[in-house]
Amino acid sequence: MRRAVDEISTGSDSDYSKCWTSWFLSSKGNEYFCEVEEDFIVDRFNLTGLNAEVPQYYSQALDMITDNLEEDDIQEELRTPVDSAARLLYGLIHARWIITARGLAKMLEKYKKADFGRCPRVLCQQQPLLPVGLSDIPYEKTVKLYCGRCEDIYSPKSARHGSIDGAYFGTSFPHMLFLVYPAMIPPKAGPSDMTGVIAGLRPEGEGSKRSRRGREDPEALAEGVGEYVSTANAAMKAERYRPRIFGFQVHEVAKLQRWQEAVRDRQVAKLEELEDQQGL
Repeated sequence: MRRAVDEISTGSDSDYSKCWTSWFLSSKGNEYFCEVEEDFIVDRFNLTGLNAEVPQYYSQALDMITDNLEEDDIQEELRTPVDSAARLLYGLIHARWIITARGLAKMLEKYKKADFGRCPRVLCQQQPLLPVGLSDIPYEKTVKLYCGRCEDIYSPKSARHGSIDGAYFGTSFPHMLFLVYPAMIPPKAGPSDMTGVIAGLRPEGEGSKRSRRGREDPEALAEGVGEYVSTANAAMKAERYRPRIFGFQVHEVAKLQRWQEAVRDRQVAKLEELEDQQGL
């Protein structure tokens, strides 16, 4: 068995040859993936166009995923490229599977258990995250984690998870899940229904003391600040994540973001006017 497989495999070579999918899902770093049902994989309609995405060893990779490839059917020197093609093919099939009704149901269970981690933003109160890609094209962007509460994206904590191709989850998955299961959309304020018990919280009042200190001594907040930067320019350059389904912005979110950007533009105009008056 090749070295790369030995390093991450959790079973023997015989286990690998008998069931590639089970071996792949049980490997460290692949916890974000769910199992794609075999009847979905063997339906050639669901694989339309993937032969162009996996131009080399497509047939062998498909046989390996469906356990129709015996060890004697592949030469040892071709095992590494065929396995790489199988990983790519399974990832692209996975991206299509998780936006189907059955795939969404499986990923929903993982979401409920917070298998993808929780939002690092304090005010999101441990909101579970969902994996999302920034591109549907392989090898362009790694996977990110989307928080439905603050509507922002974050990088996975684990380097293993952070190296997963974002195309294996696609740009539409989390927004499709909330569209199909609207009851799972987290509230924007107050405690989340899925928030776990958090231990070791900072004593109440400590944060308010710091905020009062900032109001009473503004210079303390300016310590370490370098050259002056226009607030208006900084506000205009701030990027924000835009939820999309098949390339189109989600209607309600898009409407909210247009209103938010209109408010921002008005505030930027006021800031620019103040900066002009002060000669900055």
